[in-house]
Amino acid sequence: MRDYLVTRAVTVPDEMRLSRYRKSPELGPRVLFFSGGTALNGVAQKLTEYTHNSIHLVTPYDSGGSSAKLRAAFDMPAVGDLRSRMMALSDETVLGHPNVKRLFNYRFSKRSKNTTLHKRLSGMVAGTDKLIRSIDAPMRTLICHHLGYFLNAMPASFDLRGASVGNLILVGGYLNQHRELDPIIYLFSKLVNVRGTVRMITDDNYHLAARLSDGTDIVGQHRLTGKEKPKITSSVKSLALSKRSDRLEPVQSHLNQQNSELIGSAELICYPPGSYYSSLTANLLPQGVASAIAGNPGPKVYIPNRGTDPEQYGMCLHDQIDTLLAQLQSQFANPVAPSALLNFIVYDSRFCPQQDTIDAEKYRQLGIEVIDTKLVRKSQPDIYDSDRLVSALLSLS
Repeated sequence: MRDYLVTRAVTVPDEMRLSRYRKSPELGPRVLFFSGGTALNGVAQKLTEYTHNSIHLVTPYDSGGSSAKLRAAFDMPAVGDLRSRMMALSDETVLGHPNVKRLFNYRFSKRSKNTTLHKRLSGMVAGTDKLIRSIDAPMRTLICHHLGYFLNAMPASFDLRGASVGNLILVGGYLNQHRELDPIIYLFSKLVNVRGTVRMITDDNYHLAARLSDGTDIVGQHRLTGKEKPKITSSVKSLALSKRSDRLEPVQSHLNQQNSELIGSAELICYPPGSYYSSLTANLLPQGVASAIAGNPGPKVYIPNRGTDPEQYGMCLHDQIDTLLAQLQSQFANPVAPSALLNFIVYDSRFCPQQDTIDAEKYRQLGIEVIDTKLVRKSQPDIYDSDRLVSALLSLS
């Protein structure tokens, strides 16, 4: 553990610091994000211009779309967010093997017949499909090998419509590696030259569960997001993990040593925008996450959502911040100083509704500074400008 504290004055944006990072991104700071989903992918892409050392811990709890099909068929954690973030961080030049990236990003049509897609997958395994033929050996052989593992294990009735080929390759590698994700993540990262580190917060095959304020228990990440199921109409009272997907069976997850060390090594820890519960808070559930965060003396920053997040039903911005702190504090027998868990709240007060105005003095008394800076553009006030957000974050590192 490092024995220094951050004491320098903060300038946002810090143009001198940003210029230094831009000149040598391979030496850039180790900025860590707790996030799954796609909301941060634009920021991740912009981030690679400044650092190739960012760390992304994503959740394995996705239970919607094609991820749900894969989890049900193979009894495994969801890999979609893992693939998505690695693609966002991949090298887009010829050094990053764009033909491999194109294959990993490809999705089968939702309108095609399943028999047609089965035939096409067989062609990919055989190396005859046009997307596969464009990839040089030995990468082509390796990819065909992992797709072959998937095809051999795939139930005859498996529905390939809408499936991501990158996800199928990951699943094939997972099965080939005796249900170990780390080896295939490493290989996947090398194939497309991922400029950063992407890992699951845990590889437990659990499901996200929430108790709502009206007493209702819901199990499944897809029941929270408001995308595949109706939006929740009662606020979330608590979040937990369930061993089962059909009913609540509480279970505890534990952070492994490698991820604990990654959190400890970060030069800046970010609680980023994205789905508040299923993407951010879910990453904080495993035991050991809070202590790893508190044990890191570097700065920690919260970037609240813009726009409307269905998961934040009934919450104002103060509720979001206080819930984040309470979730982390719940892992300690005795409360720790809030400033051990959060140092900065960075937001743009322009175009915000009245309920999202922050009482800066309230948090200053807890050792948390509020930085109000330009992070959005007037033309798109509901989303962050990736360039401005990355500049603000790296100025704190």
